[in-house]
Amino acid sequence: MAMKVALLGCGVVGAEVVRLLDEQAAELAARVGTSLEIGGIAVRRLGRDRGTGIDPALFTTDAMALVTRDDIDLVVEVIGGIEPARSLILAAVKSGKSVVTANKALLAEDGAVIHAAARDAGVDVYYEASVAGAIPLVRPLRDSLAGDRVHRVMGIVNGTTNFILDRMDALGAGFTESLEEAQSLGYAEADPTADVEGFDAAAKAAILARLAFHTQKVTAADVHREGITDVTAGDIASAKAMGCVVKLLAICQRSADGASVGVRVHPVMLPREHPLATVTEAYNAVFVEAESAGRLMFYGAGAGGAPTASAVLGDLVAVARNRLAATSVAEGAHDTGLPVHPMGQTVTRYHVALDVADRPGVLARVAEVFADNGVSIKNVRQEGFGDDAQLVLVSHQAPDAALAATVERLRALDEVRSVASVMRVEAFAEGG
Repeated sequence: MAMKVALLGCGVVGAEVVRLLDEQAAELAARVGTSLEIGGIAVRRLGRDRGTGIDPALFTTDAMALVTRDDIDLVVEVIGGIEPARSLILAAVKSGKSVVTANKALLAEDGAVIHAAARDAGVDVYYEASVAGAIPLVRPLRDSLAGDRVHRVMGIVNGTTNFILDRMDALGAGFTESLEEAQSLGYAEADPTADVEGFDAAAKAAILARLAFHTQKVTAADVHREGITDVTAGDIASAKAMGCVVKLLAICQRSADGASVGVRVHPVMLPREHPLATVTEAYNAVFVEAESAGRLMFYGAGAGGAPTASAVLGDLVAVARNRLAATSVAEGAHDTGLPVHPMGQTVTRYHVALDVADRPGVLARVAEVFADNGVSIKNVRQEGFGDDAQLVLVSHQAPDAALAATVERLRALDEVRSVASVMRVEAFAEGG
C-alpha cells in the first residue's frame, strides 16, 4: 500500500519535489519498500498556473485539514517562515505524521519544541535541506559523528554572500557592484537583507551548533551576527597582502574547557591554504574538526530548487523507511545542556588597520594600548608615508572582549586619525 505525502508549498522547491517524486517513482519505491504518492498540496491561492502539469484536484488552501487527514502518512514543509509552518508541523506531528522540512528559520527558533513534540509522538522530523541545500551534513553530524567529540564546525553556509565576496576578491569589484551582479544572476533577492546582514547564516549556525554539540539550548538569538555590508575593497586588499581571503563564516566552537559553546557569524580573513578559502561562486562548504575523525569537509550547492529538493527527497526516503520499520530518531533525547557563552568570551584574533600620524613613537603608543588590554601583537607593518601612513596589526589569540576594548582605546589616541578596518582572522583550530 502506498504512503501518502502531504506537501506544504508548491514554489520552486515544492514543484521540484513533485517532479522528482513522479520521475523517480519506481526507484524511490524500491528504496523505501513501498511507493510514495502525493496525497495533497497546500497552497495560498488556487487557480494559479504553476506550469508543472500537477493534477489540480490535489491542491487545497486548507493546510491544517490536509496535514491532519487520516490517510496522510508523511508531511513535507517547504513554505518557510515561522507561522503557519510551526502550527502545521506541530499539528502533523501530534497526528502521528513524520515531517520533512527545509525551514531553517523555524528550526533555529523552535527546534527544541518541535523535536520534543516528535519524541512524544514517536515520529521523525528530518531537515537536511535546512542548512546547506544538497550537501549531506545534518545526518553526518547527528549520526556518523555521534561517537566522536566535535571541537569546531566552520562553514560557508550562504551562497549569496560567498558570491559577492568572491567577486570582490577575484575582480576587485566593490560591494554594491557585486551585489547587483548577484541579483541579476538570481543569487540574491531584491531585498538581500537576510543574506548580506547574516540572518540566514545565523539561523543555520544555530542548527549546526545544536547538532555538533548535542545541545538544544542554541537558538538564532544566541548567535553573534555581523554581515558583509561594511567589507571594503581595502579589507580585501589587506587580506590579499596577508595571503588571506575574506569569507562570511558560521563558526560553532567548544570552549577550551568544554563547558560551553560559542556560535557566531561574521566576516573573517582566512588563509588561502585553508580548504574553505577555495570555495568560490555561490557554493557552500562546511569544515568540521573532530577529536578522532580529524578534519572533514562537506562541499556542494547550497541552494536552488533541484539541490534543495534532492535533500528533501533523501529525508523523505529515510522517514518513510522508519515508518515502515516502526522506528523513529529521537533527536534531543540526550541533551548535553551546554550553554552558549557571550561573544566577549570567544577567543579569536583581530586584523586592525589604523590611519596614523607619521611620526616617531606612534607604534610604541599603539603597542602600549594592546599590552594594557592583555593582547599581544603577532605582526605589524606600516604602509604609506605622511598623510597616507597606515599601521596594520594582527593580534595573537585573545578574548574578543579584550580585543574590542583595545580597538576602542585605539580610536581615542591622538596619534590615530581613524580605525580604517577591523576584521577577525581565522585558521585551523589551535592544536587541531
